[in-house]
Amino acid sequence: MGKNGSVIRKHMGYWHIERRYAPEVQRFYLEHFNDYLNYHRPCAFATVTEDEKGRRTKKYKTYATPYERLKSLPKAKTYLKDGITFEELDKLALSRTDNEAARMMQEAKDKLFGKALKEEA
Repeated sequence: MGKNGSVIRKHMGYWHIERRYAPEVQRFYLEHFNDYLNYHRPCAFATVTEDEKGRRTKKYKTYATPYERLKSLPKAKTYLKDGITFEELDKLALSRTDNEAARMMQEAKDKLFGKALKEEA
């Protein structure tokens, strides 16, 4: 499951983050941000249609988390890595509510940025 630049910039901002903070930013992504995006933040999924002239239009009717969308695919189990099951992933996804995950991610981000901004001042 991937993230695009707009999602990253929305949460991380457009300001320069010094290289010395890279390990802490990576830890934030691994411990908080990725789980929030994949299991708790809904996304719009496009349905592409093509008319008789070959013009393609997108309509956004499907809203789900990336994890829910993955589970809804035919033969979804074939996309999982060996040793990973949907039962394990369900436990992770259901271990906290969407609001709890958002709050925890925001608190971790505030802590990360508070440290970076404090040291720069």
